[in-house]
Amino acid sequence: MTIRVNGRDRDVVAGTTVEALIRDHGLHPRYVVVERNGEPLSRDTYATTVLGEGDRLELVRAVAGGEARGGTWRRRRLARSRLYCCVDRRADHDDLERFLDAILGAGVDLVQLRDKRADQAQLRAAAKVFRAAALAHDALFVFNDDPALAAEVDADGVHVGQDDAPPAQARRSIGDDRLVGRSTHAVGEVDAALTEGCDYFAIGPVHATPTKVGRPAIGLDPVRHAARVAGERPWFVTGGMAAGTAPDVLAAGARGLVVVRAFTDAPDPAAAVTRLRAVLDAACHSAPRTAS
Repeated sequence: MTIRVNGRDRDVVAGTTVEALIRDHGLHPRYVVVERNGEPLSRDTYATTVLGEGDRLELVRAVAGGEARGGTWRRRRLARSRLYCCVDRRADHDDLERFLDAILGAGVDLVQLRDKRADQAQLRAAAKVFRAAALAHDALFVFNDDPALAAEVDADGVHVGQDDAPPAQARRSIGDDRLVGRSTHAVGEVDAALTEGCDYFAIGPVHATPTKVGRPAIGLDPVRHAARVAGERPWFVTGGMAAGTAPDVLAAGARGLVVVRAFTDAPDPAAAVTRLRAVLDAACHSAPRTAS
């Protein structure tokens, strides 16, 4: 019979229990939270709950020593995230699942679903693929612009721009356990982001990019400012980020990068991630220590 697990169809033999399915995934039932057809299951029923044809299950791995994938885990994962990719549904390529698996497996920490051409149904369908990929790789999945839809599709957070709902309003929609990110394009917007209650901010575009039509390049000075004032707040730099442009940005104090075309247009996305991850890691290892 066929069931759906984390957004993917899977054939199982009749009589399979939830516990057996969990163990077949190489996981221990003690460290997995399960939803069956939209309803949470108690762990003490895993061994006796028999799956049926068409069942829809979400298996959420406990992380960080058994901690659930909630606000604490998400913020800890964000704190060590350095490589962030924005991507659409890849409808022109028909390879979304394969693409996400490749880049997350190669070292991307956070993926954002951003598709201005998609309708709500298409976004919901794509979000299932994003969420399943993020779960499989212990990565983060952020939804662009729409806090209510981000909560509905169980994204790890939402990213809002300067023309979207402010972070406080987004927070009311998605709650305290999910992340709120903020786009900034100038020194004043960076300073404002640090007072708005967002979990991270992005600054850019450093270079002009077709993914932000009409948005002028801001150069490196705002990056240097962010490096001075951000403190422990996670932040990322956008705008033409690739292995060739990253060194100057990192030298200006950047800690993380938002990448689009260098990955989405690459003939081998995993190889592109590996190259840029090596640049990031080298910069991290060569950065001088600051006094505490």
